[in-house]
Amino acid sequence: MYESFKRVKMKISKISFLGFRNYSQATISFGNNMNIFVGDNAQGKTNILEGITFLALTKSHRIGVSPNVIQFGKNKCKLYGVVKKDKIVSKLEIEMTEEYKKLRVNKTDIRKVADYISYLTIIVFTPDDLEIVKGSPNVRRNLLNIQLSQISKDYLKYYNEYNKLLKTRNEYLKILFNNSIADKNYLDIITDQLIEKAIFIYQKRKEYIDLINVSIDHYFEEIIGQKGISVQYVPNIAFDEWDSESIRKKMKHIFKKNYMKELNYGMTVYGPHRDDFYFEFNHYDLKFYGSQGQQKIAVLAFKLSEIPIFNDFCGTEPVLLLDDIFSDLDIKKRNKLLKIINSNDIQSIITTTDLKNINKKYVENAFVFYVKNGNVERK
Repeated sequence: MYESFKRVKMKISKISFLGFRNYSQATISFGNNMNIFVGDNAQGKTNILEGITFLALTKSHRIGVSPNVIQFGKNKCKLYGVVKKDKIVSKLEIEMTEEYKKLRVNKTDIRKVADYISYLTIIVFTPDDLEIVKGSPNVRRNLLNIQLSQISKDYLKYYNEYNKLLKTRNEYLKILFNNSIADKNYLDIITDQLIEKAIFIYQKRKEYIDLINVSIDHYFEEIIGQKGISVQYVPNIAFDEWDSESIRKKMKHIFKKNYMKELNYGMTVYGPHRDDFYFEFNHYDLKFYGSQGQQKIAVLAFKLSEIPIFNDFCGTEPVLLLDDIFSDLDIKKRNKLLKIINSNDIQSIITTTDLKNINKKYVENAFVFYVKNGNVERK
């Protein structure tokens, strides 16, 4: 299990942009609860959420968008944010050029991403998140890796070490294939090390998905009025038990049995780098047997289910970033979603093209900003 912490409130109180996307220079101060950014498409609303994501994770959440966030004509960009956890204030800063990325907390350089990302924890939903249901397994693994890395520094450490060992093992499989006198004992040593890292990754992913399943059907029903949603973890090794020794024994057997197969492929075929999961709705895969509306609500329910996990195991309430959540939702579902967000008593930052069909009580209690051509004004 993850270490349990005393729950503390987390808020991002301010963010400043310098040469980031379409913001030459801008500073935004947020309210403690719901913040709504209103504007037409392509005005810069999503760029605000992307800036917060960079500040939290040191990378973008956007799929299929240019990774170069530096404003055209400039050679670097800067993000500056103030984060409050109860009475503790952290000043986060990221400076980026095409050659480097510098991270600072309270004006002190941070060299390891694992030592940085816990200062601001976030949960992000965007229209692209339908790919979590419909897209490749890599999209789903990436989601797990990002969220688990925010919760556990050990996870990010083990995951990075696993990838280094995976690369070494793949390279050595190619050497063994081309050189019959190469030492197979070295491969066995790497394999044993890889298995130890894999055990930790498997167990944490399994536990995380189990925790998602505690809440996901509740949130799904709250929004859409239907029950029967769950998440099924699908590693490419079938484990009967999830204790360390059982996983270790099964992986050793799989690698031994498939040695010639991996040798011919020149790559490691089995392990958590081939993991997947899927959404099951009334015993069917939602990817193939669900409407787009059901798929969207399933992903939203997944994201909402992460809130209590962050609360209980990370020790902080995450900031909820919701980009264009109201499209494709009818009035009833919009307001049910806002009710859930409001009841969680966390800071949320929402983008939308208009405030129509949103219950006035949510708008009246929110900070409302209007965005046009990279200018942000609170009204």
